[in-house]
Amino acid sequence: MKVLTSSPRNSSFMRKMLELFTIVDKVYYITIAAIGVPVNTLAIVILSQGKCGLSRCTTHYLVAMATADLMVIINDIILYQLNHYFYQGSFLHLTPSCIVIDFLLFMSSDCSVWFTVTFSADRFVTICCQKLKLKYCTVKTAAVILSITGTIFFLKNVPIFIILEPKIVVDNVQWYCQTKPSYYTVLGWLVYDWLDKVLTPLFPFILILLFNAMTIRYVLVANRIRKGLRSQHTEEKHSDTETESRRKSMILLFTISSSFILLWSPYVINFLYYRNAEIDPRFYNDGLHIFERIGFMLLSLSYCTNAFIYGVTQSKFREQFIRAVKYPLASIKRGFTFKMN
Repeated sequence: MKVLTSSPRNSSFMRKMLELFTIVDKVYYITIAAIGVPVNTLAIVILSQGKCGLSRCTTHYLVAMATADLMVIINDIILYQLNHYFYQGSFLHLTPSCIVIDFLLFMSSDCSVWFTVTFSADRFVTICCQKLKLKYCTVKTAAVILSITGTIFFLKNVPIFIILEPKIVVDNVQWYCQTKPSYYTVLGWLVYDWLDKVLTPLFPFILILLFNAMTIRYVLVANRIRKGLRSQHTEEKHSDTETESRRKSMILLFTISSSFILLWSPYVINFLYYRNAEIDPRFYNDGLHIFERIGFMLLSLSYCTNAFIYGVTQSKFREQFIRAVKYPLASIKRGFTFKMN
């Protein structure tokens, strides 16, 4: 593994940038936690009620995605990032706690990504495979697929308990955790690292792009054919509900998929860079370290975006969301008015 160095002048400038970036980092993660936890929780409650005009099958996938996103925010932002900045020396910094948090973080992150893939597959089958739709797009099938996916990534992340080791030992007490140096040199761990990144998110990238491309192609062709058939019946003036339904489904699918690909790209670029350049990320210079941290910041943002996407693309979800937000405010107002009287 190589170690990157920089000139003293550049190093001084980058150090100042790193200090400034640390301040931005703190504010950013506080904001993500303050927004991500209530928004994802509210999304889970609203979707679970089944009043958003979505099929029960689709609702299962969206609830699973929101739940996984919420778990990532709790483990990554609250228990890891904010704990690092504000709760130094707490029991969460003990090595066993640190390892468990990392395990839960990576497992929930993997599930979030692959629940997005399963959702994309469900939308593809719903829109493009009418015969398969009746058997595949059911609540039972969704539950089985989500359960299998969760089990696979639970088992896949078990090696984390072996990969990590204490960072320091004080009075026989192990504190913090870090990746063992052998993880970056031993062939077995190199293969595992590649497998880890291929499964999340390289392979999902390919699958999501493939599902999107096939879905968009099918919808465009189907709409062209349907438009030609409708043009032969000029007396029909009412809107084409089937075309409108396909359009809304495609918008939801495309928006969620695009957000995922965009926000995960810096993380993927960083991985490909340190593997191809044979550089240990622990020895990054300040510039690369900042880029790596930006990648993690965008990952954190990706776990807050889906609920906003539902609100933008689904009018019924938006109505339920506004109603849920207004309810506690209205209750407070009624209580204040009652006291005044």
